[in-house]
Amino acid sequence: MPGPGISLTRRMMLSGLAVGVAGRALADAPLTSVFPRPRSLGSGAAEPDLLETLVADAGFSGDVVFALADLKSGALLATRGADLPVPPASTAKAITSLYALQHLGRDHHFPTRLLATGPVRAGRIEGDLILEGGADPTLTTDHLGDMAGALAQAGVRSVGGRFLVWAGALPYLAAIDPGQPDWLGYNPAVGGLNLNFNRVNFIWEKAGNGWQVGFDARAERFAPTVSMAHIEVVDRDLPVYTYAQAGRTEDWTVSKAALNKSGSRWLPVRRPDLYAGDVFQTLARAQGIDLPRPEVLGRVPRGQVLVEHRSDGLPELLRLMMKYSTNMSAEAVGMAASAKIGVTSHLGSAQAMAGWLSVAIGRGDARFVDHSGLGGASRVTAAGMVAALGKLGPQAGLPELMKDVKFKARDDLGLGRAPQRVVAKTGTLNFVSGLAGFLTTAAGEERVFAIYAADVARRDAVPPDQREKPAGLNGWLKRARRLQLQLLASWG
Repeated sequence: MPGPGISLTRRMMLSGLAVGVAGRALADAPLTSVFPRPRSLGSGAAEPDLLETLVADAGFSGDVVFALADLKSGALLATRGADLPVPPASTAKAITSLYALQHLGRDHHFPTRLLATGPVRAGRIEGDLILEGGADPTLTTDHLGDMAGALAQAGVRSVGGRFLVWAGALPYLAAIDPGQPDWLGYNPAVGGLNLNFNRVNFIWEKAGNGWQVGFDARAERFAPTVSMAHIEVVDRDLPVYTYAQAGRTEDWTVSKAALNKSGSRWLPVRRPDLYAGDVFQTLARAQGIDLPRPEVLGRVPRGQVLVEHRSDGLPELLRLMMKYSTNMSAEAVGMAASAKIGVTSHLGSAQAMAGWLSVAIGRGDARFVDHSGLGGASRVTAAGMVAALGKLGPQAGLPELMKDVKFKARDDLGLGRAPQRVVAKTGTLNFVSGLAGFLTTAAGEERVFAIYAADVARRDAVPPDQREKPAGLNGWLKRARRLQLQLLASWG
């Protein structure tokens, strides 16, 4: 397909010529050279026409850009359109991880606390009980259940005042990307008090001529019902879901044509503070603690800490964030990092991350509108991503937080061979696919790379009601992922 030309350094071309006399066989042949050289460039030296053939054979629309560099020296070994801005998708989470580690530190934990504004006498809090969010993106129903149990063990049975929830640790964001359909669970709200990645579980079961429907907040050990969200089955084909918010309640409708006999699906929550309060009230009741209906608190007063839950340390939280590509986690840790430097808005936080990166790596070609990569307006270049990962990643311990990339089929290798190891962050949007990380070649050489395929025009043309599963997407992504593996094998 037509596209940006592939560029290799002269030094890399010379090492490629040394094996060229054996024919294009070659990805499995050992590299030798008639010229002495201080170190082997080896497996980074795929020929430009071989790489271009891989791109052409992939047979899908859009731009294909990449950059490969030596990790130690930073020297670029292969590029194709490496300065073309493209959406990073979830590879942006690698930058967010670096940003959070820099500003929060490896020892950072996110706390969630239960505070009492008055003393506890004869099992009664003489004041208010406050569920204070500390921006933990990994808080689950099980954690709240354990906190309710600990409160009961402390002897609390009732509250004389109010039950309050506080979510002011982060600026409130109603949806990560407002351009996404309302019902996508990976596009929830974000705030200072989050629960179950701010998703609620919609469950349904056929009953006679209708359905029994409801919501719960299930985790591994607890599955309380949820009362702040309601859903109604309606007689229509499309849209499958509609959403509205009325005061404290989140109201959904669902098309009966979309429901089978029974099932469940996670839907996003737009009021995570009330959601967490609703769930905790139910869990506390199960422990014999009578709480009033939760109310939202604007500012936290001084109080006695009765119970505290602390998240895992930041590195483990980031490892899980990148493994499962949880958008809400990325937004929470990114905004928490910006809060350390006084930034108080979501967009301002994304811009602050871009500014920090520009200073840290000496190039300013990244633009972020969020920390997760969900927003299609963010842009990076392959060369910029490689510079960021190569300069900042090893000292921050980023490779240890990334997921192994596996070669599962012979076609994944193309004409190459599997490297010793590849760790990377994937990224997927509609008609956008990225892979960025670290590669150890078969000869033991350390590389850093970024590969992107992007058909932005096709992505932008998808109607809003089709953005969950647009026609042709699965085949396009499959070809993009196969190409990524074949490029890695040609370098490995």
